[in-house]
Amino acid sequence: MAAAIVFAIISLSTLCLTDTQNVGFSVELIHRDSIKSPFYNPFETTFDRVTNAFRRSFSRVHRFYPNSITTTEANPDIIVNTGEYLMNISLGTPSFSVVALADTGSDLIWTQCSPCSQCFKQDAPLFDPTKSSTYRKMSCSSNSCENIQGGTCASPTDTSCIYSVTYGDNSFSKGDIAYDTLTLGSTTGQAVVLPDTIIGCGNNNAGTFSGKASGIIGLGGGEISLINQLGSPINGKFSYCLLPMTQIGKSSKMNFGSNAIVSGPGTVSTPLIEKSPTTFYFLTLKAISVGTQRIEFKGSSFGTDEGNIVIDSGTTLTLLPSDFYSQLESAMDSQFNGIRAQRPQGFNLCYVAIHEFEAPEVTLHFANADVKLKTLNTFVKVDDSTACFAFSPAQNIAIYDCKIFNRSEAEAPSRVGNQNKGVQWQDIADIQVAGTYLVGVESI
Repeated sequence: MAAAIVFAIISLSTLCLTDTQNVGFSVELIHRDSIKSPFYNPFETTFDRVTNAFRRSFSRVHRFYPNSITTTEANPDIIVNTGEYLMNISLGTPSFSVVALADTGSDLIWTQCSPCSQCFKQDAPLFDPTKSSTYRKMSCSSNSCENIQGGTCASPTDTSCIYSVTYGDNSFSKGDIAYDTLTLGSTTGQAVVLPDTIIGCGNNNAGTFSGKASGIIGLGGGEISLINQLGSPINGKFSYCLLPMTQIGKSSKMNFGSNAIVSGPGTVSTPLIEKSPTTFYFLTLKAISVGTQRIEFKGSSFGTDEGNIVIDSGTTLTLLPSDFYSQLESAMDSQFNGIRAQRPQGFNLCYVAIHEFEAPEVTLHFANADVKLKTLNTFVKVDDSTACFAFSPAQNIAIYDCKIFNRSEAEAPSRVGNQNKGVQWQDIADIQVAGTYLVGVESI
């Protein structure tokens, strides 16, 4: 099975990023339930996949609680193996390909390395840094080492930088912080080369990690995330285009630089709020409307005013404080004449959906931006006859899922990206099926 998750990036040409360039390129994102994914299970039903995705959402939410967030750690506690999308990258010279979970909720790029004192069993070979001519360890006296979670000197006699990351379920990764060449295979076939990328080379990793992926690619807002290490050539811009789960034979895209620009008719923009931890992308939610009924949002554990909700790619539900969610559910149920269905475990509001139905329009009122969601954005089909509300209560936390499932192959994807300190949505109803959005998240 190793060939399914590790492969060399072969290209007739390469693009080496420098600070003087202004470039645009796209790479492949693979949903974990896609036929292209090493996680793909052909025996799972649609309900199995949706249920598992929702369970991962609730596991993932632990990272966002205030008691998991500190100002001294660049990467707060998270639950591992909860990412929804995978990326193929190559490390070293010559390049060695790995598959890792793409995660907008963390910063560090790390993979298991050989030799390994304690590693979880993975299907693919381990990256061996001794075989890379461009690999070099980071000094623990560098500022970058100080900004990495658990960054410290290896020993009194070894001044190389090491890291230690402990996740919310007590899984952990420990190893060396180093510089090496990172290569991204673009969708055009031209490899994008990023020299001297900061990576974690894990040689002591254990817990609930899956052997079908070898690490994590941090896409958060922190200093050492892939986004910020790509630097000025992409001008802080990134986006991702997420296809529906029904298109299991196709891949989504992550766009960088000029390829990530969101513009045109119907575009709205809301600012990102700078606050700790810098890993997370904070927005300001003012209210949510169901039809004409507007429900004011009074805040969450993130705050009562600015920066009261996080936008995240790894959850498949929009999670809201319990009291607020109750008002939202009541408003939806009172305005919708659908037939209530028995709700599967983990879901709160479900309707009979033997045929297509139209629920009341939901509008998210962000600062300076109203984002209108159609039925395909607010309900998810869990089986052939049942659709459930894609919002859920989560104590006092607020996380906006920017990729609510699209449910037919004709539907257009959602897109989220980084563009000059703000988040942008573009209604693309005139381009493809109504109700889907191009979304852009701007860099901090």
